[in-house]
Amino acid sequence: MQLRGTSALITGASRGLGAALARELAAAGVRVALVARTQTDLDRVVAELRAAGGDAHGVVGDVADKFAVHGIAATAAAVVGPIDLLVHNAGTLGPTPLRALLDTDCEDLERALDVNVVGPFRLSKIVAGSMALRGHGTIAHVTSDAAVEAYPTWGAYAISKAALEHLGRSLAVELQDTGVRIWNVDPGEMDTQMHRDALPDADPATLSRPADIARRFVRLLAEPQRWPSGARIDLLRAEAA
Repeated sequence: MQLRGTSALITGASRGLGAALARELAAAGVRVALVARTQTDLDRVVAELRAAGGDAHGVVGDVADKFAVHGIAATAAAVVGPIDLLVHNAGTLGPTPLRALLDTDCEDLERALDVNVVGPFRLSKIVAGSMALRGHGTIAHVTSDAAVEAYPTWGAYAISKAALEHLGRSLAVELQDTGVRIWNVDPGEMDTQMHRDALPDADPATLSRPADIARRFVRLLAEPQRWPSGARIDLLRAEAA
């Protein structure tokens, strides 16, 4: 797949994997729209990408806000063109320190679902139709092993990621033969602020660097025929598959 000249919309793109992925895609010649809630953090990453010669644009918005998603999608399409790649990277753990599921407030579970599932659902509804009409496009859900393994205190996050993965599989079935590809992509454990919030005592040396994972992600995008729509892809093992 030729990435140069295509367009991408990445949520949660002001830090961690989202920012690293934006760097790799911009370096590959992709027009990138970065979405985040905080203007200053977003401006910093966009300025860095532009200084390196990338075509990058910031879009401030909260994907969990039902009244914001149409504006996010419209602004992104206005600055980078019709979206060829949509990466649902924005996510929330819920309150930290993490707590047992029965100690989790209903509102905190609701927030995790809004950010990690409902927001991506709304944004995909807006973007996928244009992809189908043009006969091509990729939607990637950034997921976690917590979606398939049960860990104590990770309940709200895990529930939301399991739902996100099934959303991806359901969309893949419904969009088959349209040219729109849906992937659930598990990047593994990374040295990010989110991971530090969840496990502050973890040794960073045991974790992947977001930049390394982003490079694997972009190589994956360059060889789309290797993975069918609806696939769950473990990025740490994908290159050996």
